[in-house]
Amino acid sequence: MAEFGPLEQAVMECLWAASRPLLIRDLLEQVNRGRERPLAYTTVQTVADRLARKGLVMRSRAGMAIAYAPARSREEHVVAVMLDALSDLPDRGPVLARFAESVDSEDAQRLLDALADRSTNAPTRSEGPWPETSQD
Repeated sequence: MAEFGPLEQAVMECLWAASRPLLIRDLLEQVNRGRERPLAYTTVQTVADRLARKGLVMRSRAGMAIAYAPARSREEHVVAVMLDALSDLPDRGPVLARFAESVDSEDAQRLLDALADRSTNAPTRSEGPWPETSQD
């Protein structure tokens, strides 16, 4: 999973911040806010369509127009990017250790808390999706 280009990032940031799917004209207004040189309508539409073809944005009919919304939250996207990067490695241990060493102490504590929650909320063997097997 590749990182976003600058225009893709700008469009995704607007879509993630929105409370509803956006029409291109709404997206254009938000993307151009604060820009020295405004982007053209067709440029924003092309970027949104490209993101939709990549599966990162969903399109839906809004009358005669098309509205765009992110296919997943920012958090879900970042998790997918991280997992994709890890999946390419034959041994994830050194990278995970280096990551844990690199985050600040507050983030390290958040990771520890999340891992502790995961281990305490993990299903026991009898609660898992597999049937119990006898050891006869």
